[in-house]
Amino acid sequence: MRPANDWLDRLPTDRLLAEMSLWSADLGRMSEEIARVDGLTDLYHLDVADGHFSPDLLLFPDLVRLIRSRTAKPLHVHLMVSDDILTGQIRQFADSGADAISIHAENRRLDEGLALIAELGLVAGIVLQLATPVAAVEGHLDRIGILTLLGTRIGVKGQGLDDQAPARIGEAGAMIARAGLPRRILLAADGGNREHTVPSLRGAGAETVVLGSLAFEAPDFPARMAWLHALPADV
Repeated sequence: MRPANDWLDRLPTDRLLAEMSLWSADLGRMSEEIARVDGLTDLYHLDVADGHFSPDLLLFPDLVRLIRSRTAKPLHVHLMVSDDILTGQIRQFADSGADAISIHAENRRLDEGLALIAELGLVAGIVLQLATPVAAVEGHLDRIGILTLLGTRIGVKGQGLDDQAPARIGEAGAMIARAGLPRRILLAADGGNREHTVPSLRGAGAETVVLGSLAFEAPDFPARMAWLHALPADV
């Protein structure tokens, strides 16, 4: 099961997208969790961490392979791994069924990683930690299809959104617009996405938000998604 090759261009542009973080799903019931949310999911966000670059050990290739067999929606793998294993991890998760792989601007082998992702025929993305200036990725925009800005410290669940996160989203959106590239760059907000913070991120220009407990623990999942889709781009 896979999306069409032009899946990025097919994503809606007239509403906020729902990027479901499967780290927040019930991992013991992954197939059931995907079936429950798949109809209202635009793409899935798969966090991968090695316990060094990020403090946790997160999703692994065999689990991503299982996820791939359960959905035709795009799989966006977010790699939080050290430089010495970066290219090996890119290859493993490409083989496991990823449609997009994002790596960190803080990786020293960023250029090499982006080149490999493109060589493998996947959408490349860059992720920025809070302390990294948005302008750090300006020279790489022509190589990516997704730009993700973290709104919390890396790899730790349950944190509140940093106060600077909406302004950084706005800065990134303006930078993308100035670049005037002929293809889409999806602007994503990841971390600290709660009912009281998502409106400000959307208002600042986020096109997709990574949803964890906000989606998976919603008492009425369809109603939560209807609320998300109705959020205006300018507030």
